Amino acid sequence: MSIKIGILGYGNLAKGVESAIMQNDDLELAAVFTRRDPASVSIRTAGVPVLSQDAAADMKDKIDVLVICGGSATDLPVQTPKYAEMFNVVDSFDTHANIPTHFANVDAAAKKGGNVGLISCGWDPGMFSLNRLYMNCILPEGRDYTFWGKGVSQGHSDAVRRIEGVADARQYTIPVDAAVESVRKGENPELTTRQKHTRECFVVAKEGADLARIENEIKTMPNYFDEYDTTVHFISAEEMKRDHSGLPHGGSVIRSGVTGLNKEHGHVIEYSLKLDSNPEFTGSVLAAYARAVARMSKEGRTGAITVFDVAPAYLSASAPEELRAHLL
Repeated sequence: MSIKIGILGYGNLAKGVESAIMQNDDLELAAVFTRRDPASVSIRTAGVPVLSQDAAADMKDKIDVLVICGGSATDLPVQTPKYAEMFNVVDSFDTHANIPTHFANVDAAAKKGGNVGLISCGWDPGMFSLNRLYMNCILPEGRDYTFWGKGVSQGHSDAVRRIEGVADARQYTIPVDAAVESVRKGENPELTTRQKHTRECFVVAKEGADLARIENEIKTMPNYFDEYDTTVHFISAEEMKRDHSGLPHGGSVIRSGVTGLNKEHGHVIEYSLKLDSNPEFTGSVLAAYARAVARMSKEGRTGAITVFDVAPAYLSASAPEELRAHLL
């Protein structure tokens, strides 16, 4: 019997979840919910209804897990607790500082409804979080480093697009090669924000816009660019469409540590990702964890959980004996 998945929202991430469902025979897309006019939303899966998000409550008995594909800034803090009362849910909440509060809110709602609510699932937080946990447990004496990119930061790109005179923009986060190599060598460097990453912006300006002002506003923007070495390129709309239409990303999480009675042996653990499509990869992670949530719900689990609480075998469609025979 297939696991019936609902998707709330239908942007890039939701399309990634939909693609992942198509690649997993035990998962089935049951419905897509949107706050837009459902008639204006065309999805890729034939025969699946697109409904108003207000109709979600009517589908409670027809969906095993609802994957919530809103943004972390304003959508998920409201949506995930709301729908966790009605459904088992999965979200990709990625505002790290606010995870404890979000977890508590979802935990209360999910327990009230007798459901499971998995939060902060994706690749960071998510897969990188798991690897940081494994690394810290294996090498308790050491130091963590996380590098993001080279890839498109959708939040930073949006921040640039909001500047007066900007028609379109893409921002790439780029690790500093010297910093990465020093960490990989086990040198345990002390690195500032500026020493770990640079930022590169490609901007389409509106006709007659003050380019010098735009560049200065970008480079001095608090919390986004002011702590980084930032390069700004002004390009045409045609160049933007031709060269920057994709959403690649990736990065590495690295731990350098020591073992031995005299701490004489150094070790470096690294987990890295190189992604052609950030939303499609993240959607694939969400789909795998939706499977796990459905299984844990059937076993009677309730409340909020994170990737730390999910045994790896729950992610797989394969039986335990198959995993032992082929992957162990």
